[in-house]
Amino acid sequence: MNQNLQNTFGHSATGLLARNRVLRNTYWLLALSMIPTVLGAWLGVQMHFSLFAGSPMISFVLFMAIAFGFFFAIEKTKNSALGVPILLGFTFFMGLMLSRLIEYTLGFSNGGTLIMTAFGGTALIFGVMATVATVSKRDFSGMSKWLFAGLLVIIVASLANIFLKLPALQLTISVVAIAIFSAYILFDVQQVINGGETNYISATLRIYLDVYNIFVNLLSILGIFGGNRD
Repeated sequence: MNQNLQNTFGHSATGLLARNRVLRNTYWLLALSMIPTVLGAWLGVQMHFSLFAGSPMISFVLFMAIAFGFFFAIEKTKNSALGVPILLGFTFFMGLMLSRLIEYTLGFSNGGTLIMTAFGGTALIFGVMATVATVSKRDFSGMSKWLFAGLLVIIVASLANIFLKLPALQLTISVVAIAIFSAYILFDVQQVINGGETNYISATLRIYLDVYNIFVNLLSILGIFGGNRD
């Protein structure tokens, strides 16, 4: 009996330590991933980078092809020494893709303030959602199907708005995207805490995409309502 109790609590303690280690490594790698993102965005602004300026649709297709190429490579190397460099390469690429929005925002007289406000807002959302995922007893795993459906709606609406160019639709997409990716932080962080995700590179990739999309859409909203051309 005592031996069984020791085995049970011993396995539980070992599992808890392992999950805490994955979460800690995820947060460290997430923080590290901001460096190539900022570098990519800065370089993109200096170069006036555009993946394919002549056609937004071709640009979108190229972006998706490159992004999924990175996803495949990260998945294949997540248990090897190459996993982290490839992930950081992906975050550099995402920084490049962010540079057009950054450059546009810097065209406002208060552009720098808008960027810092979006950064602070994103950090606040992440902090709140990660804390809720850590301390809450509620199981958020049931959200996955609804979140994925919402993500598909955002993608379809974004594709449609490439042709429609409706500011009201863009604003709606951004608001919904912030809500969905905020909820994704709850889901993804809790997956690590509960042992559903045991690889910190995969966990970092998911949470990075959540944070990135919140920042992009929050900055877009701030530009719509707070951008000053004076």
